[in-house]
Amino acid sequence: MENDEVLADVRIDVIDGPDDAGELLTVRRAAFVTEAQVYGDPNIPALTQTLEELELDLARANVVTLGAWIGPRLVGSIRVELEAERANLGRLAVVPDKQGMGIGTQLLMAVLEYLPDQTKEVWVFTGQDSKQNLAMYTKHGYEHQYDQHTGDLTYAYLRRILGDGG
Repeated sequence: MENDEVLADVRIDVIDGPDDAGELLTVRRAAFVTEAQVYGDPNIPALTQTLEELELDLARANVVTLGAWIGPRLVGSIRVELEAERANLGRLAVVPDKQGMGIGTQLLMAVLEYLPDQTKEVWVFTGQDSKQNLAMYTKHGYEHQYDQHTGDLTYAYLRRILGDGG
């Protein structure tokens, strides 16, 4: 399948209940193994989160989780935490066999439709060595703001201003 055909078959929708939690956990773990290998750290949060923790997260009123499906298969997801005028993106994940086809970009752009009107800025962080992630975020209007060191890892924080300011 060509990338355009894949994208035409992708359906993006909210994951709002525990029914999809097990499949979502599997998708995230498959997607983040590559990231863990880059950093030599199998204990990154996306890989250590339990099913129970994920179900609690999905039930939070200030969290929106979007899924990308091709037919009945969940192939990607993104998590958005809402706080006042700010949205924090996280856990952008695409299954390994569908990476590089534009599904992550489609999820990143779809998030904007689910943000409350008062949202003025969107933040995301990724590992400083995750060059492909950094390039995707930059391409879509996110600007590097600062780095934060956590243990052996350094995270890059990027922001996109919405509306007239960006």
